[in-house]
Amino acid sequence: MGSLLLNENMKLYRRIRTWIMIGVMILILGFVNFAAWNDYSNDPQSGTWQEHVAAEKQSQLQALQKSDLNKESRSSAEEMVTLYDYQLEHDIRPVDGTLWMGINLSTNFVILVTLFTVIVAGDSMAGEFSSGTIKLLLIRPSSRLKILLSKYISMILFGFTLLIILFIVSILVNGLFYGFGHIDLPLLSVNADGDVVEQNMVANLLQTYLLKAVSTIMFVTIAFMISTAFRSSAMAIGISLFAMFAGQIATEFLRSYDWSKYVLFANLDLTSYLSGHPYQEGMTLAFSVAVLSVYFIVINLVSWIVFTKRDVAA
Repeated sequence: MGSLLLNENMKLYRRIRTWIMIGVMILILGFVNFAAWNDYSNDPQSGTWQEHVAAEKQSQLQALQKSDLNKESRSSAEEMVTLYDYQLEHDIRPVDGTLWMGINLSTNFVILVTLFTVIVAGDSMAGEFSSGTIKLLLIRPSSRLKILLSKYISMILFGFTLLIILFIVSILVNGLFYGFGHIDLPLLSVNADGDVVEQNMVANLLQTYLLKAVSTIMFVTIAFMISTAFRSSAMAIGISLFAMFAGQIATEFLRSYDWSKYVLFANLDLTSYLSGHPYQEGMTLAFSVAVLSVYFIVINLVSWIVFTKRDVAA
């Protein structure tokens, strides 16, 4: 199994396409963070951060005086006022103008990791069939299950490698732009009891990356299954990318239906539990993990049955 994994990783990282993807991701990350830093630097800031927080607090208080404010907006405004009071009382500045502003922005680029890993996974098995190299794999003494697992695991490891690169580069790039002076800045949030909670920013960032990685794993699994079942890179990549972008839109239309919480895409964004705003009221992290586990097992089972039972030598 170890030799199969090593072989798959050697094939993956020998391809120029792999390094182009990594380079493109770093370039996009650097460009967007530079643009955000440049916009902030060129925006005239008058007064201290305390004055800005006080002004924002006053703005939220004025909003709360509106009689037509809906429940969700009122709750959000009240939370912001609580946070602003806590920041002023404990002398904790906002993340604006610090490296954390850019680092938190960079978490949105996990979608690039998913996109690139899906492209690689979609071509992983189908590429072996189209080039005829699948026969060279099957003449090895290893079982078909081990061959399948080695390919799948190498795709997951590639996704995690991209996530690690994204994490490290985002810290270095934003540290270069903003400096590392506020690296110890805490993350403030309001819990269900209305109390402000201080969290470690790095720990929360790692948690965010790990939760977002679940979505990447699921889309990679789907792409790998389609690639294995239909032996078509175009179909595997196309359907997976369509599901990435259309799935969340579709679930928004279905949000009002109670049964929609069992849909795969309604459970992919596990970071919603960090903010306390799940897809539907009453959904929990354990529920979403259970739903995703069922889909994960079924999709991988399809891959295993098709690859081990079908005549793949033809």
